[in-house]
Amino acid sequence: MAEIKKKTWPEYFEKILKGEKNMELRLADFVLNKGDILILEEYNPKTKRYTGRIIRKKVKNMHKFNPADAWPVEDIKKFGFYEIELE
Repeated sequence: MAEIKKKTWPEYFEKILKGEKNMELRLADFVLNKGDILILEEYNPKTKRYTGRIIRKKVKNMHKFNPADAWPVEDIKKFGFYEIELE
């Protein structure tokens, strides 16, 4: 089990803290496995500083994929993605 630190902007940090957001969409530029601990550090992009608040979350499940395999890069740039949470 590894611990991975990632910055999280205040609006997303707050939603995770309140339990309103339980998914993350991240660039897969690091090694991540089920059971790892994601340490989310609140970062304010306006001040370019960390606030000191952190949340520790265990990785319940994850899927790695390359969106360019499914959609043309031009469409990805034009439309972006939804992060969808289902009930």
